[in-house]
Order: sequence, then structure tokens, then C-alpha cells
Amino acid sequence: MIETIQWIDDAVVMIDQRRLPVEEKYVTCRTYQEVAVAIKDMVIRGAPAIGVAAAMGVALGVLHAPEGDLDAQFSAICGTLAQTRPTAVNLFWAIDRMKRLYGSLAGLPIASIRRTMIEEALRVRAEDIAICRAIGRNGAALVPDERTILTHCNAGALATAGYGTALGVIRAAVEAGKRVDVFADETRPFLQGARLTVWELQQDGIPTTLITDNMAGHFLKSGRIGCVVVGADRIAANGDVANKIGTYSVAVLARENNVPFFVAAPISTLDLTLASGDLIPIEQRAASEVTHVFGQPVAPAGAAVANPAFDVTPARYVSAIITERGVARAPYEDSLRRFAAAISARS
Repeated sequence: MIETIQWIDDAVVMIDQRRLPVEEKYVTCRTYQEVAVAIKDMVIRGAPAIGVAAAMGVALGVLHAPEGDLDAQFSAICGTLAQTRPTAVNLFWAIDRMKRLYGSLAGLPIASIRRTMIEEALRVRAEDIAICRAIGRNGAALVPDERTILTHCNAGALATAGYGTALGVIRAAVEAGKRVDVFADETRPFLQGARLTVWELQQDGIPTTLITDNMAGHFLKSGRIGCVVVGADRIAANGDVANKIGTYSVAVLARENNVPFFVAAPISTLDLTLASGDLIPIEQRAASEVTHVFGQPVAPAGAAVANPAFDVTPARYVSAIITERGVARAPYEDSLRRFAAAISARS
């Protein structure tokens, strides 16, 4: 299994996803500030993986904070990490989880607080892997045998602590004996599909074909695609889904061609405080990601650029949302809230 993020010798070690597939290099973060930079600069990306990184970043900050100023430092640690990327709700879910734990440790010796926070961060990582495997098992039955699966961006092991959400469904389908292949959208402008998804599936020996984003409609119309499976960065209470830019277009094209469109995501990606996807904050990224490819200019100097990192797919285009608790279907206001309540009851 790809080791996306680990805690090694009191440091957070991440595979540098910016360098894949050309070079497999790891970044070692020894301070919470370095973790924050790694999240912002997309050394690590993908909503669940960002959540794990945030939990480890908080633990790292607590580990090195001065004993007499821990409370003030803790606030600064959480604030710094929370400012890295606005759309992926797992970031805030993980920080809130660490905040609740820290609040429950008041009065304990500083060594106990530090040890407990590290243990919790490691628990977040282990739970994420187990959750992804459960998502995979729950989604495998939805995948048609002997058909092609279309996916967009990267929702695999690299986007999580391991195994993946959308790619977890594909992996589980293959493990169940289904004979499938994958079409991967390249996912402009950051090319996560080309650089990461194809690389991951090659490691597993799963047949994969890379296509440009604007080929998706052609292949959906061809009848070759049996289903679409994507991940998510935030899901509103009504089932609207924020995912990597271009997902909405794929969903509309899937509906037009009667192809099921599935979203695979953990319960931690739900944001039931938002009534609809209209309220999801959309991250705006640097113009250079659009005007340049691997450092080479592809647009005239001074060109005006819009670069939203995500779009929102309305719930009416979503055939089902696959979670670790089961498969949610419309009306999502009921099914998602029921799944979230089940998780809360167990916590």
C-alpha cells in the first residue's frame, strides 16, 4: 500500500505528490508550520489525507510547544492549519477533533497531554484506512462487471491515508473478482488524474487509460462506460457535492447518457451545517497553474485567469453516495443525516 503520510521519529513524513510520477520523494515536516505549508502547497492533497495531516500537525505543534504557554500556542497551531485550504471539510473536522481532545486533557501533566495528542493523530490515520476499506466494500457491489469505470482527479490512496475512496471502490471491485478497467480524466490544471491516478492504478496492475478532460463526454456517449466514481471534498446536507473542478461537467454528461454517477466519501466529508452546495467555500488558486504547465508558459503574458479548484455537483446528478456506513440515496437530507447520527452515537 502506498504510504501517503506517516509519523516517524516525532516528525510527519509525506510522499511529495507534486513530484509524482517522475520521482518518488518524501518530505519530512518537523514543525506544525511545515505541515501547514505542505498542505497549502499540495505536497499532500485529497480531503481525507488533508484531515490526517492536520491531526498530525496539531500533535506536532503540541509536542514542541513551550510548557508554560501551551494553551496560547495550541490556539495558534489550530489557527495556522485551518487557514491552509478552505474547501476540504476534513481539515476542519480533524482540527475540531483534536481541539475537543485537548480540552478534555486540562490539568494533566504536559508529557501525558503530548503523548495523548500523538496517539489520537495516529488513530485518525488508522481509522481513515479502515474507513476507506469499508467504503470500498460498500461500493464494490455497485460497479458493473466487465465494464469501464470513469473517474476524475485522484481519490485513491494518495488522497487518503491509504487504499482510497473512489479508487478504493475500484480496488474492492477488482478484489471481489470483477473484471473492470478504468478511464482516468487528466484533471486540468493540476493533472492529478494523469500524474497520480494512473500511477496508482499501474502499481496495482489495474488496466487504466488516460484521457483528457474534454474526452469524457465522447466516451460516456459511446456506451463503454459502466459507471462514474469520484471522491468529494465536502458534501452539503442536501447531497450537493464539492469535488475537483470538472466533476460537475462529468456528472451532467453522465446523466445525459444514463450512466450512474457515484460519489465515494467518508462521513467526515459531510458538512450538515450547510443546507446546500451554494454555501460551500470554493478555493481560488494561483493563475500560474493555468498559464504554465510544469513551469513552461502556455498562455500570453498578462492573460486574465480564473482558477477555482473545485466545483459543486447538484445532488440531482448523484446516483448514490458511498460511505463507510453504507450507500446513501436520495433524499439525501434523510439518508446522510441518518448515517452521520449513527457515527455520532458510536463516538
